[in-house]
Parts: sequence; structure tokens; C-alpha cells
Amino acid sequence: MSKPSATALDASRPTINDCWNGIGVRGDSSCPELKKYIHCRNCPVYATAAVDLLDAELPADHLAHWTSHVAQAKPLVEIDRQAVVVFRIGDEWLALPSILFKEIANPGVIHAVPHRRNGVALGLANIRGELLACVSLREVLSLQAAKEGKRDNHHAAGERFMVIQRDGNRLVCPVDEVHGILRFHRRQQIPVPATLAKATATYTLALLPWQQESSVGLLDDQLLFYTLNRSLA
Repeated sequence: MSKPSATALDASRPTINDCWNGIGVRGDSSCPELKKYIHCRNCPVYATAAVDLLDAELPADHLAHWTSHVAQAKPLVEIDRQAVVVFRIGDEWLALPSILFKEIANPGVIHAVPHRRNGVALGLANIRGELLACVSLREVLSLQAAKEGKRDNHHAAGERFMVIQRDGNRLVCPVDEVHGILRFHRRQQIPVPATLAKATATYTLALLPWQQESSVGLLDDQLLFYTLNRSLA
């Protein structure tokens, strides 16, 4: 390229024509060769500079510099984090690991299955053309219904359908509200208090701090799926 601007990257290295930083794509793009090569990486000047840089001798302090860099203490990063999806059933805010969630859908018709309705098994729900078993977390956890007006019995009781999956088994769970994702460290978990309702406590691993003085019940997804699958058997 024309009118290259020379820059010495290091005293022990050759002078590199880094014209791409001045008149090339990283500069003002005034180089006339751009019409031919479109981008500096296609230009022989750029390729030559790369070869010169790779063939140059290493700086005298290269080994000492990188030895010092590698020896520096690394900042402590907490990696024991978990993401959960927070949702509401009645007046209770609960959470399940986000990895279980396949989709959050608007509520639709729940089709009853003859001789299979047992309180937990609600029927079948159509999710994008696929019929999936629809189950009631409210029934499993013995939670009171939301303090809202009565709904049509042929429609979902909740404001959202949660499509969750574990070990290849997908289920639809109607809930009253889905808040979103909450991230936390395991050290933030609070033990389940003895005052928590028995059924809910059975399926709750811990409480998570949420929204100032509020908390969310982190459910035991393994035990929950075990119960749900037995109800569908």
C-alpha cells in the first residue's frame, strides 16, 4: 500500500509497516490499494509484515517478562454459581434450575385423558404441535390457589406454561407467573425453616435470598420429577 507509516514495535524487532492502522481499514481507509484488495488482510504488505514479525528474534527480556506474568497471583473467581428460573404458584415464589427449562409458553387448553386424572396429572397440552403430559406442581406441593377469579375448567389454571425436561422426560407445568432468571452462589443458600409447610418443605432444598427481604424456595428437581413420573405411571 502507498504512504505506509512505519512503527517500531520493539527495539529488538524489525520496523513494521503498519499502514493498516493509518490509511487502511483501521485508519482512515484512504489507501488507494483498498479498491483492489478490499481489506488489508488481502494485501501483500500486510502479509509481509506478518512474516517479518514472526521471523524476528525474540526480545532479550522475553523469557523474564512472561515468567513474571505467569507467576503473578490470579484473582479469586467464584465459579460455584447456579442459575434458576423463579416462578409463582399461588402466593409462593419457587425456583428450579434453568437447565431444566425448554420453553415458557402462554397457557392453552389442557385435554383431559380418560381414567388418568388424579389431581397431579392434569391431561395433555399442545406445545408447538406436540402433545405433552401436563402436571400440577400446585397439587404436589399442596399450595393454595392464587387469590384470583375462577377460571374456565377447560383452560390452564396458570398464567404461563413451563416446559421442563429431565433425563429426556418433558412435562408441562401451569404456574401463575414466571419472573425470570436468578443467579446465586451456593454459599447464599439458606436452610429450610421448620415452619415451612410439610409438603413444600419435602421438595425444597434451600431458600434463596431475593428482592431485599424476600426469599425463593429452591425445589429438589430430582425428587420432583420422580413424584411427577410416578403420578403419570
